[in-house]
Amino acid sequence: MHKIIRVTTVPQSLGGLLQGQLKFMSQHYDMVGVSSTGDGLLEKVSKQEVIRVIPIEMTRKITPLQDLKAVYKLYKVFKKEKPDIVHSHTPKAGTLSMLAAKLAGVPHRLHTIAGLPLLVATGAKRKLLDVVEKLTYACATKIYPNSFGLHDIIIENKYTSPSKLKVIAKGSSNGIDTSFFDPSLYSYKENLTLSESLGIQPSDTVVVFVGRLVKDKGINELINAYKRINDTSVKLLLVGTYEKDLDPLLPETEQEINTNPNIISVGWQSDVRPYFAISDILAFPSYREGFPNVVMQAGSMGLPSIVTDINGCNEIIEDGVNGIIIPPQDANSLFENLQKLIENEDKLSELSKKARTMITERYERQFVWECILKEYRNLQLG
Repeated sequence: MHKIIRVTTVPQSLGGLLQGQLKFMSQHYDMVGVSSTGDGLLEKVSKQEVIRVIPIEMTRKITPLQDLKAVYKLYKVFKKEKPDIVHSHTPKAGTLSMLAAKLAGVPHRLHTIAGLPLLVATGAKRKLLDVVEKLTYACATKIYPNSFGLHDIIIENKYTSPSKLKVIAKGSSNGIDTSFFDPSLYSYKENLTLSESLGIQPSDTVVVFVGRLVKDKGINELINAYKRINDTSVKLLLVGTYEKDLDPLLPETEQEINTNPNIISVGWQSDVRPYFAISDILAFPSYREGFPNVVMQAGSMGLPSIVTDINGCNEIIEDGVNGIIIPPQDANSLFENLQKLIENEDKLSELSKKARTMITERYERQFVWECILKEYRNLQLG
């Protein structure tokens, strides 16, 4: 049986970003997962996906010595395992494993791009990241941007030749399980109980954000816009955690989250569906994305989204059909469009009706998996 090694920097990506996909692929290939241990999380991924895993510590920051050690360890693993394919996700894992796989002579070196953090970097850091990105693509035999917008950005920045690039299916790294993200799974009574526990009234309008509470996700703009709504029947529900060391928020933003009684912050949640089920609108003013799962999840749960005009977001959302597209880093536009939907129930209802249908028709998980499987088979292994 042909062997495929999938690599991510942290196990949360292996088990979350690719949830179910490795288990599906293991019916066709000998699948091995490689990632950092993550305090025992990697073992949980092994059980969840029913695959063998190999721990190799990798960091998400620029750490040259640790990175070189990781490349050497990956090289040794690839030489020993002799995979037909190494397929990486996430920026650091991509660079380290593509380099190690090339050195180890792995025939098919695939890397999926799900966002480019370097796009918001400047100066010397941007130059360094550009070089690293080109190195990753040079070592890979195929690059899979997970959105058409990302495909175009890669070409514009001349990171690699167009012949190396391909968007699988209609975008997304893993699609969405629309039978799991289904609002009909939640009864009115369940929704009411959760709402009441959070201090939300049945007549309130709930704007939800799901994701990391960091600058790059547009949280500063979201809090700025929400403060101006000035209506206590509109609640802002934040589902996610801070990353103060990597991408901190402005102190005044954090203070507003902590002191405003109408901003409800519930931290990281292993199951976000109940929070979508009690919400009316997803606000997702991110600066950069690959192909955001959150926007697909919200849509599958019947929520329209207000998103920024960035790749991925502007493919999932059609302006005025299943949501609204606004300029990035624009708190005024976010405020105006939130206000518009809050005040216009008919428009909100019209967008909601289209939200789920558009996801089920385009991004059903099984369809995405079949397309990736077809891509593997087209590589003519062995």
